Amino acid sequence: MRSYKPLTAAALGVLTCAALLTPAALGPTAAQAAPPAGTAPIVKLWSWNWNSVARECTEVLGPAGYGAVQVSPPHDSMSKGGSVWWDVYQPARYALTSKFGDENAFKRMIKSCHDAGVKVHVDAVVNHMTGQGSTSYGGYSFGKYTYPGLYSAADFHSPACTINDADYTNDGWRVQNCELVGLADLNTGSAYVRDQIAGWLNRLTSLGVDGFRVDAAKHVHPDDLAAIKSRLTGSPYLHLEVIHGAGEKVQPSQYTGIGDVHEFVFGRKLKEQFTGQIHWLETFGQSWGLSVPSDRAVTFVDNHDTERNGSTLTYKHGAAYRLANVFMLAWPYGTPRVYSGFTWSDKEAGPPSAGGGFVTDTDCGNGRWTCFHRQMTGMVRFHRAVSGTPVANWYDDGDNLIAFSRGSKGWVAINNGSGSVTRAFTTGLPAGTYANAAGSGSVTVDGSGRATVTVPAKSAVAVHTGGPSPSPSPTVSPGGVAASFGVNATTSWGQNVFVVGDVPELGSWNPANAVALSSAAYPVWRATVNLPAGRTISYKYIKKNPDGSVTWESDPNRSFTTPSGGTVTRDDTWR
Repeated sequence: MRSYKPLTAAALGVLTCAALLTPAALGPTAAQAAPPAGTAPIVKLWSWNWNSVARECTEVLGPAGYGAVQVSPPHDSMSKGGSVWWDVYQPARYALTSKFGDENAFKRMIKSCHDAGVKVHVDAVVNHMTGQGSTSYGGYSFGKYTYPGLYSAADFHSPACTINDADYTNDGWRVQNCELVGLADLNTGSAYVRDQIAGWLNRLTSLGVDGFRVDAAKHVHPDDLAAIKSRLTGSPYLHLEVIHGAGEKVQPSQYTGIGDVHEFVFGRKLKEQFTGQIHWLETFGQSWGLSVPSDRAVTFVDNHDTERNGSTLTYKHGAAYRLANVFMLAWPYGTPRVYSGFTWSDKEAGPPSAGGGFVTDTDCGNGRWTCFHRQMTGMVRFHRAVSGTPVANWYDDGDNLIAFSRGSKGWVAINNGSGSVTRAFTTGLPAGTYANAAGSGSVTVDGSGRATVTVPAKSAVAVHTGGPSPSPSPTVSPGGVAASFGVNATTSWGQNVFVVGDVPELGSWNPANAVALSSAAYPVWRATVNLPAGRTISYKYIKKNPDGSVTWESDPNRSFTTPSGGTVTRDDTWR
């Protein structure tokens, strides 16, 4: 819930991630080895229904090593027929009748996730109820201050008041006792209200829920949250939404005694760097104005609010967004949370839905869902492998290339620049050959811990101990050359990139026989092809579209002459 300054309902929007992922970039399968030990990132599958979360836990999240999945509010809520996203942040009653599925589906989701080794965190809305009367998904009628069997007018702050812009810096009492964007503000100082909220959360934990993201925690006094926490059974993990603003009366530090706190400055600062120069990141940490200590912070590049208000990077920033997530998972600050939601053009729009507003199953190939977390599966393993190790061996070029190691467990290089860079780096790793956790290819480290690495433009290389073995080098036939084709090409959902040329190995200019390129290092697409030696080759890149049509890059044809043997690399940019 947007809770930094008061907004109209129409302004309560969220930017959601769009289309960087293609089928070639999907995450690991359950058949792969278990992830290494270490702290585990959270993934936020925002507005996914329970059936889809269950499937994703089994097929992707567990095998990849995500530690927990944060799901959307499961309560019955103000119904808008699926047309808006923010209806689920207006509770109507504490019942498992949301547009994401019924109670049985919710239970099945929890079991599937637990069986996959993934904990379940629920988005808990405790500050308020709705802003109007209506009929919710379960056919339950209510008014703004009247919720039969749950709350009456006496359970809300009275007389009602509205939070104004000036209150954030002038009057903390109003921030925590008046109505956020017109939503009925619960009197959380009341023992009855505290009991009702705790009862709802305890019911969820009894079903297996492991933790809660507390929505709009900034608008609830810390003493009230502490009192609610004291009523909880077990020890659910709490992470609180407390948006930080300079000079405000309510600060994140007031809440760190209750649970971990979301670090909003983290994403804002990463946007500044990845739209500018990233070499400054060598000192990234609390000295940058981050408001929450590392051991109490939940960090993120973006969330469902910041995407729409423009304060952070979004999928619309393309490679910079992906690289910022790589940095988050490589840098030792906080508990990282990776975000996946649905695509949109209207800021008010809700998730794909049918049948009266119930959210449809997630399809990562239809262009409506972002599924960005699948691009980060390798980096999730990296994060776990390097847990507890310090940053060392920092390198930067004074501009947009950085590299650093995490002790002797991992090393990462991030190139936010427009050109490929090849150089020798000190990795701090033991000698060996390591698979790239941030994309394709491998890195060979010598006995002194150094490696010569090519980092493509707008891409990253990350390696760590204990990871999977690198893919074997392509077999080159006698008299042949291993030609690596790489092209920096942005795509929309459902598009894939191929290389086609004037030799049979490249399809003889027939798009149907073109060679598919991998998007593992998106936006660089790459594949290695065995070509004849000593021959001039003409080629182009093409995009195959979801409707079966083909988009060719512009003329003229590209060409090069293969050497007499060995390997050759082509690094191109789509035109």
